[in-house]
Amino acid sequence: MYWTLELASYLEDAPWPATKEELIDYSMRRAAPLEVVENLQSIEEEGEIYESIEDIWPDYPTKDDFFFNEDEY
Repeated sequence: MYWTLELASYLEDAPWPATKEELIDYSMRRAAPLEVVENLQSIEEEGEIYESIEDIWPDYPTKDDFFFNEDEY
């Protein structure tokens, strides 16, 4: 399983919290790339509720990971 920012962006508007099956259904209805569905299918925990993308991809970058000053823009 691998994630990129582009793949994870397809789950930004997902109905959080959600189960693995709900996320797969959402991805398929949104016509997300096959890699997104495959990544979700490879999750082993059945029936677990995920609160956000960070629960699926622990290394998901947050605003703190980017080095720019928002006040300058």
